[in-house]
Amino acid sequence: QVQLVESGGGLVQAGGSLRLSCRASGSIIRINTMGWYRQAPGKQRELVAFITSGQSTNYADSVKGRFTISRDNAKNTVYLQMNSLKPEDTAVYYCNADVVSSHDYTSRDYWGQGTQVTVSS
Repeated sequence: QVQLVESGGGLVQAGGSLRLSCRASGSIIRINTMGWYRQAPGKQRELVAFITSGQSTNYADSVKGRFTISRDNAKNTVYLQMNSLKPEDTAVYYCNADVVSSHDYTSRDYWGQGTQVTVSS
C-alpha cells in the first residue's frame, strides 16, 4: 500500500515561518496531484494548496503570497513553506496525494496522519 508521513509542524510566533514536508512511500507507480489541507478546531477541513505532477500550483486565497507549495518527484515528497504566519493559520495540517499504486493500478486518495501547527500571537 501507500503511506504518507508528514513532518515539520510546531509552535511559532506570529510572523514566523515553518516548513512542512510529506513523503509518500510504498508500492507507488505514479503520484498525480499532491496537496495540503488543514483543519482548525470546530471547523471543516479546507484546502490550503495543491501542486500537479506538472508543477502547476493553486492556493487558497487566505494563504496566497505567504505559503509556497513545491514537490520533489524523485523523492515522492511535497513541501509547504509557510511564511508570515498568523494565529488564524493554527490547525492540524494534512498531506494528501492522488496515487496510482501497484496494489490495484487505480488512482486513489491517500492522507497523512496530520501535523499540528500552532501560531501564537
